[in-house]
Amino acid sequence: MSETSDAMLAIRDLKVHFPLANGQVVRAVDGVSLTLRPGETVGLVGESGSGKTTVGKTALRLVPATDGEIRIGDLDVLNASGRDLRRLRRKAQIIFQDPHSSLNPRMTIRRAVAEGLILNTSLRGRVLREKVSDTLIAMGLPPQFHDRFPHELSGGQKQRVCIARALVLDPDLLVLDEPTSALDVSVQAQILGVLKDLRAERPSLTQLFISHNLAVIRFLCQRVAVMYLGKIVEEGPVEQVFSDPRHPYTRALLSAVPVPEAGRRPDRTRLTGDIPSPTAVPKGCAFHTRCPVARKGLCDTTPPPQVAAGGGHVALCHFAGEMQTT
Repeated sequence: MSETSDAMLAIRDLKVHFPLANGQVVRAVDGVSLTLRPGETVGLVGESGSGKTTVGKTALRLVPATDGEIRIGDLDVLNASGRDLRRLRRKAQIIFQDPHSSLNPRMTIRRAVAEGLILNTSLRGRVLREKVSDTLIAMGLPPQFHDRFPHELSGGQKQRVCIARALVLDPDLLVLDEPTSALDVSVQAQILGVLKDLRAERPSLTQLFISHNLAVIRFLCQRVAVMYLGKIVEEGPVEQVFSDPRHPYTRALLSAVPVPEAGRRPDRTRLTGDIPSPTAVPKGCAFHTRCPVARKGLCDTTPPPQVAAGGGHVALCHFAGEMQTT
């Protein structure tokens, strides 16, 4: 949906389809385009099953793509050789959702963080130890934790180790796949504080933040892309999308966010039915089976156009121009 010149991450018309034994095809990602500028933090949101995690993993070639183009800097990710992929592993890192299963239980956290440096750099000895120690300390883990094993740490401490493991290589791109959803609420706040500070400390670091939590996206991100059934249906600056959503699905998501009793609560948009199966994506607009403003004979037959709302804000809806917030 946006231009790719000087992009850190440029995804163009990405498709990720998974064939099933019964002959059906799961269209997990079905034509996604997304651009991240250097130093930008972009949120990718949507319901479970919308394809957002698949986009993040495919961007780093952890999941094979069916079609499309992905570039990280000047590297063509989908056609990269083995040597180029090693370069990619240093340039781009990912933090997974569950810190408990992300760490090797037989490695101390010092060893877990050092492993990337050992495999991808020439650092050894004292210099390597200092680099690991400094990174762990920066993540709020003092030296008395460095020789502990994962089972000796809390969930929040494990996620701090995972963040340190990703950052120790000084990557240009960081993909965060719901890094706080498996943690207690109080611990979530601590990790979000760490990530917020990270933006100030490393302004050149580009981040793709995948989440279903709109409050987290608003807190951390500058732009947001909303996914539904394998497609991006709305994209733009966070405050603009949140204050003036142009897609009915985005409106429904925002209206479901709890607000303080004394605050102004928007009219609740209630969606009927469940998200359709990605093996049987509806014709026309994929959202028309649940959309409160869908028009028969149009939305169920004709794919929606991309409508610009100004300021880099776009929505994939026949009625996006009529949905301006007053």
